[in-house]
Amino acid sequence: MKKLALLTLGFLITFSINSQDKRLKNVEKELNKILELTNAAGFAVAVVEGDKIIYAQGFGYRDYENKVPVDANTLFAIGSSTKAFTSSILGILRADEKLSFDDQPRKHIPELEFFNNNMNNNIIIKDLMRHSTGLPRHDGSWYYFPTHDKDSLLMRMKHHEPFTGIRQQWYYNNFGFLTQGVIAERITGKSWEDNLKEHFFTPLEMTRTNATIAEMKSASNASYGYEVKDDIIKKMDYYDIAGMSPAGSINSSVNDMSKWLMTWINDGKYKGEEIIPESYINEAMSSQMVVGANIPDDKFPDIHFANYGYGWFLQSYKGHYRVEHGGNIDGFSANVAFFPSDNIGIVVLANQNGSSVPTLVRNIIADRMIGEERTDWIGRYEENIEKGKKAQEEVEENSETSYVKNTKPSHINLDYTGSYSNEGYGKFNIYVENDSLFSKLNGDKTYLHHYHYDVFEIIDVSEGKVDTTQYGKSVKVTFTTNNAGDISDGKIKIEPTLDAIAFKRTPNTIDVDTKTLEMYTGAYDISGTEIKVYIKNEILYVFVKGQPEYEQISTAKHKFSFKTLEGFKIEFLESEDGSIEAIKMIQPNGTFVAKRK
Repeated sequence: MKKLALLTLGFLITFSINSQDKRLKNVEKELNKILELTNAAGFAVAVVEGDKIIYAQGFGYRDYENKVPVDANTLFAIGSSTKAFTSSILGILRADEKLSFDDQPRKHIPELEFFNNNMNNNIIIKDLMRHSTGLPRHDGSWYYFPTHDKDSLLMRMKHHEPFTGIRQQWYYNNFGFLTQGVIAERITGKSWEDNLKEHFFTPLEMTRTNATIAEMKSASNASYGYEVKDDIIKKMDYYDIAGMSPAGSINSSVNDMSKWLMTWINDGKYKGEEIIPESYINEAMSSQMVVGANIPDDKFPDIHFANYGYGWFLQSYKGHYRVEHGGNIDGFSANVAFFPSDNIGIVVLANQNGSSVPTLVRNIIADRMIGEERTDWIGRYEENIEKGKKAQEEVEENSETSYVKNTKPSHINLDYTGSYSNEGYGKFNIYVENDSLFSKLNGDKTYLHHYHYDVFEIIDVSEGKVDTTQYGKSVKVTFTTNNAGDISDGKIKIEPTLDAIAFKRTPNTIDVDTKTLEMYTGAYDISGTEIKVYIKNEILYVFVKGQPEYEQISTAKHKFSFKTLEGFKIEFLESEDGSIEAIKMIQPNGTFVAKRK
């Protein structure tokens, strides 16, 4: 891997509130070290005690290329730290007796359907809030196939298969928070975004906070998102979460998020005014579902248990009760945490993709604020990085690949082209360009690299170049063939807990004018059975006595597929003079040729 010389990264600090608290004396030295070690572009952190911000600073750059510094008012995407806001709206509506957490979601969204009747009849709102529906993530459904229509996204849930029973196991699911957002919309008659502004942004004076990428792009002092590839910091495009917004679309600053933390620390009140009912606050930050055992280890015997409330993770941290939630979306990482018994809150927002920065910064500051023995989190991070590298090298050395050399696809490239769709996910097209197969997912061009047999890898294309470093490591699509020999679907292992998700193929069609269609009309004979071909309403039909008439879809010159029968297709055969002399019927049970009468 290429090594980047760190010359200036991380040593430019913008002060918003100078630290006068002895507990945080010289903390900047450690925080700058984190910036350097993680190769992050920048981050901001704020610390709240009671109803005051006692520390707020920016480190590094919000615009790395132009060296524009981060400060405490810089906007970052907070990702899933949004979830506590969404559930809190329902907490307010419950206090107003507009709903019960024991209601079925379908009471408020009648058209909503889950995968089966057991889920339809037994899932309650509380299951959405604590990730106990039995559904896995199904994140590919919204990430690769986004839409701004929340209701349209909800309809996909009918086709999302569960992996376990209701309330049998905790499993993170963003669709549960989308559903909560829509429930609030149906009850209030207002958008989720407007509910946020009315209940939180306005009364909490979160004047810079917004909930859309459009607002983020037009805002002043907004950070770009970055990733690190081969030790090089690279800018990432903003990701528009679109309709999945209730699960993670808020953009905010550490100064604004401090007001949100004050509210939770002060029993739901901000400047003496109730923002969130205290009864909901207590319930939301108490254990509603067990995430995992998370028993103590030898190094950290006082860090244990992992539970979930409503939009919050819960843990015992060195004997102190901690409530927190992270957030990750393209180019950004976040952590929002508070210790209710200590009246301490910490928010860390970073412009690095999948970053360790928020957790490291939170832990270093937490140790100082709660007065416990300070752990060398930086040393532990360096140790874990080295262990991770060695483990990866061992895996690569000892791994047995299933790759089979010297195999070929069963079809020519053209036969794989078409539209691929799944009702629980979405639709994508595969097309031929320069003798290779390509597709687009959420507008991003991808290359289908042949792996072996009918298995292809989905490889990123960036700035017109295929990322060859992904060969052998990327997500794969397995094409299957039906009885007629056609490619019928592509299966992608997009949800780890389930079998590969099947996307049904529909061949690409071409427009054929009426004059050309007329070439095919007439009667054809095969062993005394007459096949009629005719045009009706500018559509070509095939009819055999005793059967329905079959509409045809043109897929190539002289080639058609039956619209309603999978695996059935026809091809009109030319004579030497260019006229049509026969029709070839390609069916699952064989291929037959009928001569034109």
